[in-house]
Amino acid sequence: MSTSMSMRGASRWWIPAAVVALACSLLLGLMIGPAGPTWWRVPLELLNRLPLLSVHSGLTPTDWSIVWQIRAPRVVLAAIVGSTLSIAGASYQGVFRNPLVDPYLLGVAAGAGLGATIVITINRSGTSSWIIDPLPMIAFGGGLIAVLVTYLVGTTGKGERSSTSLVLAGVAVTSLATAAQTFLLQRNSDVVRQVYSWILGRLSSATWGDVRLVLPYVVFSTVVLLLHRRLLDVLRVGDEEATALGVNVSRVRLVVVIAATLGTA
Repeated sequence: MSTSMSMRGASRWWIPAAVVALACSLLLGLMIGPAGPTWWRVPLELLNRLPLLSVHSGLTPTDWSIVWQIRAPRVVLAAIVGSTLSIAGASYQGVFRNPLVDPYLLGVAAGAGLGATIVITINRSGTSSWIIDPLPMIAFGGGLIAVLVTYLVGTTGKGERSSTSLVLAGVAVTSLATAAQTFLLQRNSDVVRQVYSWILGRLSSATWGDVRLVLPYVVFSTVVLLLHRRLLDVLRVGDEEATALGVNVSRVRLVVVIAATLGTA
């Protein structure tokens, strides 16, 4: 009882502290750069954007473009990617009941990278000729296949999944997907820069168009995972106990894995 109360008390402090840290990081991302306005003008510009406030920031048109067209998309996209990966990782830990699980350890990131590499290699000139951009969907498919293989390989003959078996299965799947990706890159060296730009998030060249591209996937994934957060808490007691409480364990596990993989990819 005292332990749960202490954890609740700690969360009351950590959540506001995390919000403040995120806000400071976003502000520093807008303020710091090799070129652009003096750092103290950026907070004034942000205050000027608030309703009912009128603050003269002194930004020139060039400075305004640097802040809002170059720095801001990078900062926003980085925040979106980081928050989505954290939610996906926590969801994986809940559904597999393993605190060591994350999107990278399960092979999701490697599978998504392999799928993206295949698309970029086949369509070297870009995806503008496609009616629908296949890159996010193929990356999602690669990540989903990777996590399913990890889940199957990490399951013992009795249907049990230990922390050790899941970790070893994830390492094996990650190594296999990475090896296949490396082989494709060696055979198609002209797409190496484009592939690694996608893997690293393309933050250095991010635009508002990139933010609009990932936003629907992120919103859908996050909403689904948040709607299942209480069911994930129930799964912590075990599959049999959760089933006795009326939870469809298989459906919850499938939906959460798909949503978390979509957000990761």
